[in-house]
Amino acid sequence: MRRTYISFVTLLFALILCGLSVAQTGTAGGDPQTTSGFGKNANWDQVSGHQHGSLTFSGKVVMSGGTLPWDPVPVVVLCNGKPRYNTQADLGGSFRIEATPVASEVSPGKPGSKPMIPAQLIGCKVQANLEGFKSTMLTIANRSMMDDPDIGTITLSANETSIGLAHSATTAAAPKDARKAFEKARSEASEGHADSAQKDLEKAAKTYPQFAEAWYQLGKMEEAQKPADAYDAFTKAAAADPQYFPVYEHIALLAAQQKKWQEVSDATTHALQLNPEGTPQIWYFDAAANFNLGHKDVAEKSATTSLAMDPSHLAPNTEQLLAVILASRGDYAGALTHLRSCLTYTPPGPNADLMKQQVAQLEKMAPAATK
Repeated sequence: MRRTYISFVTLLFALILCGLSVAQTGTAGGDPQTTSGFGKNANWDQVSGHQHGSLTFSGKVVMSGGTLPWDPVPVVVLCNGKPRYNTQADLGGSFRIEATPVASEVSPGKPGSKPMIPAQLIGCKVQANLEGFKSTMLTIANRSMMDDPDIGTITLSANETSIGLAHSATTAAAPKDARKAFEKARSEASEGHADSAQKDLEKAAKTYPQFAEAWYQLGKMEEAQKPADAYDAFTKAAAADPQYFPVYEHIALLAAQQKKWQEVSDATTHALQLNPEGTPQIWYFDAAANFNLGHKDVAEKSATTSLAMDPSHLAPNTEQLLAVILASRGDYAGALTHLRSCLTYTPPGPNADLMKQQVAQLEKMAPAATK
């Protein structure tokens, strides 16, 4: 039985590792705007693609006295104070809240189990979550398909008490030529000219080596094809501005792909010092690092926190990781529950096929664990 248990946990965790680069950051091939995180479609297709419905809510996020960052801005719907739905605003600040998930492996061609419907969100609050900024809140008040789906505008303003920042102070400190190249790169990226944007980012970073945001965006462009170069760029961004929060998720991702678990833990620990609330992705990597470093209690807590913050499964490997952690502790029934849940929102494909094999194996192991 122990050999079977080790084989199962090893196989399941291998699945988690294989999905790291795509599932957590959307770095699959295709549109350069999507793969780089730049532009009007940056990371947007991955968000909207698996939640599509006939009745939607929409809104906009704006920055008081400034421009939004290049990264998509997280938007969360809170019902009774708990996350019920999460999405992202694109580069222009627009976001959508859509109701019906796509077909799952459990019911191909039909919505997944317990689909969220718009009526369930009436009265819930909507806010943006961006490190270093305070968000106004909107209330979803639409009551029929004839109502205007636009719920309004969320405004972000600087939070003077925050330690972690989504904008780096080095941007304002950069000389004129460096800032000009940076803004030109942003414009080029928004128009889909990734190659030109990369050259201007390189120019900005060369002109002002302390330009944390230029290094960060350069790293994002190199992340899929040149992970070593991307890691170097991210570490330069962190060195230039240790309070620049977004860089640590990417450092954790690349370190996890290399199984450098202490480096992953160092990155997530620093990120959570800057922003104790964290993000679903940061908590996910914190769970993976602690599991591999032998801290299973901490790993389970971090994975549970990530899952609770991410009802729309934008970090889709989290529940699989939690199943790994529970199986490693001998809780096969708990692991089976989470894997079955995964199948309700996992689209058909190799990932789902392997997961079904694991469910079948756990179904043989779980009865003994519950006696």
